[in-house]
Amino acid sequence: MRSDIMKKGLERAPHRSLFKALGLTDREIEQPMIGIANSANEIIPGHLHLHQISEAVKAGIRMAGGTPVEFFTIGVCDGIVMGHEGMKYSLSSRELIADSVESMVMAHPFDGLVLIPNCDKIVPGMLMAAARLNIPTIVISGGPMLAGEFQGKKIDLIKVFEYVGKARVGEMTMDELREAEGCACPGVGSCAGMFTANSMNCLTEVLGMGLPGNGTIPAVWAERIRLAKEAGMQVMELVAKNLRPSDILTLKAFENALSVDLAFGGSTNTSLHLPAIAKEAGVPLTLETFNTFSDKTPHLCFMSPGGPHHLEDLHRAGGIHALMQELSRGGMIHKDAMTVTGKTVGENLAKRKVLDPEVIRPLKNPYHKTGGLTVLFGNLAPEGAVVKSSAVDDTMLRHTGPARVFEAEEPAMQAIMDGKIHKGDVVVIRYEGPKGGPGMREMLSPTSAIVGIGRDRDVALLTDGRFSGGSRGAAIGHISPEAAEGGPIAAVQEGDRIEIDIPAKKLNILISDDELKARLARWKPVKRELKGYLKRYAQLVRSAHTGATFE
Repeated sequence: MRSDIMKKGLERAPHRSLFKALGLTDREIEQPMIGIANSANEIIPGHLHLHQISEAVKAGIRMAGGTPVEFFTIGVCDGIVMGHEGMKYSLSSRELIADSVESMVMAHPFDGLVLIPNCDKIVPGMLMAAARLNIPTIVISGGPMLAGEFQGKKIDLIKVFEYVGKARVGEMTMDELREAEGCACPGVGSCAGMFTANSMNCLTEVLGMGLPGNGTIPAVWAERIRLAKEAGMQVMELVAKNLRPSDILTLKAFENALSVDLAFGGSTNTSLHLPAIAKEAGVPLTLETFNTFSDKTPHLCFMSPGGPHHLEDLHRAGGIHALMQELSRGGMIHKDAMTVTGKTVGENLAKRKVLDPEVIRPLKNPYHKTGGLTVLFGNLAPEGAVVKSSAVDDTMLRHTGPARVFEAEEPAMQAIMDGKIHKGDVVVIRYEGPKGGPGMREMLSPTSAIVGIGRDRDVALLTDGRFSGGSRGAAIGHISPEAAEGGPIAAVQEGDRIEIDIPAKKLNILISDDELKARLARWKPVKRELKGYLKRYAQLVRSAHTGATFE
C-alpha cells in the first residue's frame, strides 16, 4: 500500500505514535488510508453542508474496510464576491486548491482519495489535483440547490441579479426586490441553474470521476447522502483495483464531456476548466475542439439562465446519464471509456432512459441544432473568445455596433445603471483578463443589469475577462490575447464599429489591418500595483485560450 511508507516497519514507530495520538487503533493504522479533501466552509451556501457529506463518505469507507482521514481546502463563493475586488480571487483560487490538495496528498501518502467540492473553482481545482496526483480517486459533490419560487414562478440567484436592473428602471419595487432576495436561494447547494458549479459537477460525472447522479441529485435529498456513502465504499474498490485518474481521464472522456457540455448548454467557464484539467492529465484540448463538437452536437436541454429548467428538473428527467444515453443514439458518446464505477460508460448507460422529453429533448427535436457554446475568432480575438450561444436572443446572433470602451468592470456597470448605454452599443470591458485583472473577474452584474433594463436584445458586451455561467445575452468573454498582453482588444477606441457573427464564429473590429497594427505599436502596458498572491498569479498565468493555466 502507498501509505505503508509512512506507517510500516521499525523506523516508522514514531509515525505510528503520532497516528495513535489521533485516536487511531493498530487496525485502523494497518488498513488502507483514504484522504478526504473537504471544501466545507460557512461562507458558500453550496458548501455549508459538506461536513454531512463527509461523514457519509467516512461511513462508506469504514464499511468497506478503510480508514478515512479528512483535511480541508479553501473555497470562494462566486456570487458573494461578484461585482467587487474579491472576484479577482475566484479563478485564481483554482490553482491554490489544486496545489493544496497536491501538497497534502504528497506529504501524507494516502492509498486513495475522495474529493468533496461543490462550487465554481473548487470542482476543477480538485480535478486538476486528481489528474496530477494520479492515485485512486473519486469525486462526490454537495449537489445542486433547489429552485426558489417568487410570484408563482421558479427563480434562482441569477434572477435577483437581473431584478437589480428592473428595480433601477422602476419595473420592480424595492419591497418586491427584498421579497425576491428571500425566495431565490431556498437552502444549501450549488445555485440551481446550469451555471459553472453545476456544469462542472455534471461534467465530473461525464468524465467518469463521479458516480451517476453526482451532478443532479439535489443537495437536500437523502439520496445525496446515500450517494456519498456509495462513493466512500467505491473508493476502496478503486484502491483494490488500482484504477487511477489516468485510466479514466482520457481523450475519450474529455470528448464525452464536450458533447454533454454542448448538449446541456453549460457555462462558458467550462472552456477554461476542461482544458486546464486536460493539461494536468496530459490530454490535448484546444478551443477549436469546442467548435468542432458544437457543430455536430444538438442542444437538447434548455436550462437556466437561458431556459426555464433547473437541475432538479434534469434529475427527474433521468439525469446526466439519460442525456448521455440520448446522445449515444447519435454516436456522440464513447461507450468504452472507463469510469469510477469500475465499469465502462456503456455499461453505466445500459438501463438509463429519458423520463421527460421536454427537459431532455430527443435528437430529432432539439432546442437548437448546434451546441450551446461557441468560440469566436477574428482580428479582435485571434486566439479565441467564448459565448454561451444558447442563451443569446436570435436577434443578437449577428450584430454590428459602436464600441463603448471601459478599462474595468466598475465604470461599465455605472454607465449601465445610469442609462448611458444605448440600443446597438457594444460594451467593451478590458484589462480584466487573467493577467490584467488580475484574476479574470466574472461580470454577472453588468450582464444581469443589461437584461434587467431590457437591453439584452440590442446591446452586446465584450471582455477579456469572464462572464458568469449565469449570464445570458450577447455576452462574449475570454477574448485572447488579453489587453494586458497587448491583444487587439487593447487597441479598441470609443466609437469603433464591432462586428459580431456568432453563426459564422467571427468577432472583428472594423478597421484596416494597418490601422490596427499602428495602434498596437503605440500601445503601452497598464501598470497596476500588486502584492501578495495576485502579484505572483499575474506573473505566472496565461491568457484564457490556455484555460488560464500557469506557465
